[in-house]
Amino acid sequence: MVHEDASAEFHDFFERHYAGLARFAHLLTGEADEADDLAADALVALWQRWDRLRQAEHPLAYARGVVANLARSRIRSAVRERRRITLFWSRGAEPSDGTDVAAVVDVRTALARLPFRKRACVVLRHALDLSEKDTAAALGISVGTVKSQTSKGMAELERMLGSSEAARELSAGRRSR
Repeated sequence: MVHEDASAEFHDFFERHYAGLARFAHLLTGEADEADDLAADALVALWQRWDRLRQAEHPLAYARGVVANLARSRIRSAVRERRRITLFWSRGAEPSDGTDVAAVVDVRTALARLPFRKRACVVLRHALDLSEKDTAAALGISVGTVKSQTSKGMAELERMLGSSEAARELSAGRRSR
């Protein structure tokens, strides 16, 4: 009977939070398919520890932390793989007919340029509308670090996107989901 209760609790947790965890992963990685995999992998990890986690004060914060760590790991793996491919296929630079300057920089592209911790803080604070305390809990960092990383990340986004378009776009993204 205890196992059935735990299973029902986890099923309820899954139903309530899977979409949000996948959205968080998507904003961190920029890859929709990868985001679904990350959310699923995080929930598998939670299920394996559910007997302990169901008693925790903030299991969702723990889940977000797992997603963030999995995303960081996958991003690092992808970077290493790109470096190996680049080294293997590297050739001399080919001349270009003109400059390739984008007229508008997409928010997701700009987010992808931020270092991981800044990106995670900005996404949790502005796209998912978490408090500084909840963001700190999800990432396993201090509230002060959340404040500084969010501020620096938003400043970088504003430089990349121009004026305060970054904040408007992140807020609009939150409302449209």
